[in-house]
Amino acid sequence: MLTRSTATRSPYVFVSASVATTGEWVVFMGPPCRRRGPDASAVARLRATQVCVRQCRLQVYVTGDGSAYVRVMDLSLLLRRWWLLPLVLVVTAGSIGTNLGQPLPIALGILSALTLFVVERAPGAVVVNGLVAGSYFAAGGDNGPVFFTIPVAALLASLAYDVRRVVLSVAASGVLVWAGLLLRGLRESEVDISFWQSFGVGALIAAAVAVGISARTRRAAQADRQQRAVSEERLRMAQDLHDGVGHGLAVIAMQAGAALHVLDRDPARARASLEAIRATSKESLEALRSQLAVMSTGAPRRPGAGLADLPALFDRVRATGLRLDAAEVTPLVHEVAPAVGEVAYFVAQEALTNVLRHSGATAAVVEWERRDDRLVLTVRDDGRGGAVQDEGMGISGMRSRVERVGGWLRVGPAAAGGFEVVAELPA
Repeated sequence: MLTRSTATRSPYVFVSASVATTGEWVVFMGPPCRRRGPDASAVARLRATQVCVRQCRLQVYVTGDGSAYVRVMDLSLLLRRWWLLPLVLVVTAGSIGTNLGQPLPIALGILSALTLFVVERAPGAVVVNGLVAGSYFAAGGDNGPVFFTIPVAALLASLAYDVRRVVLSVAASGVLVWAGLLLRGLRESEVDISFWQSFGVGALIAAAVAVGISARTRRAAQADRQQRAVSEERLRMAQDLHDGVGHGLAVIAMQAGAALHVLDRDPARARASLEAIRATSKESLEALRSQLAVMSTGAPRRPGAGLADLPALFDRVRATGLRLDAAEVTPLVHEVAPAVGEVAYFVAQEALTNVLRHSGATAAVVEWERRDDRLVLTVRDDGRGGAVQDEGMGISGMRSRVERVGGWLRVGPAAAGGFEVVAELPA
């Protein structure tokens, strides 16, 4: 309470926003002599009252010199449902204005409005709201803004909870309100009016629930789309890393093995293998840096390799010691869309990488065939053929990319032995 000396002065409000540092908003109300705000030690020493509203995380301190110190520790909790405050004020004023001289209906009307603040945090608050509103009517409360609290509570509940919980709680609330209206109608001989009022309130509740469930469904669908987009982007990044680094590491491993094998008896060949390792490692590091730049800065993904880059890929594979017979691809470079060419390069690279890493093959063949408006790529080796038990990231990545451009992929044992990868792409 303000003392006489401070009450005669012109009070003022001092607002301090320190969200960036502490996440708190501070409001200080006091006499002009305290324009710098409350002294923390004085507040701690002199405060006479501390009110902590847990739902809004609000603390109020009243000091001995007539100053008040208010701390709002989470402003978002107040701003998220800011429109509830004017609604509560309207219901409060309406309850007082329509029930002059009736303290019980006034108190019940105000309490009905206050329950709206906790509906989203406590599912039972919807039933409590219906109980209080029904008690308001049963106690003889007149018609007024208290009607608004019932559909608003249903709306808030439908935004926060699953359909089953909403239906049960809202149905219980509606029954309680209907019972209150019926009791008032029986006492005042206005049963017909109470019936139509109950019908109207029920229609409002149903509309509020429908709107809330629809909004919640849209919000959930949007969150699901965002999550799916994030998952797809993560998968794409993982595939890009696998493409850029996995092939390079496979080539490096093969070259290192070849270099160790001929190091003593053929230094020139060992030197060639080491030079190939250096060139491949540089390319792999460049691909890794490019992908990390996309991941860290959001830079646009640069176009991948295409059909024109296949001869260099074939040379790197041959340098590992694998006998590779690859059909000439130059005539196709300008006949195939860049996106399809990028997918074809990826399929050839991944298939040859698997030949080096898993098949134990000594020779491989890369073939191209035009079928009307389709392009068929076949990569076949003479290694261990067998059914695919687990596609892993490599084969699943090939399949997803081929299907993305409108093609199909088949992997498995070749008819003449070995293993083959066949991709049909739009030309």
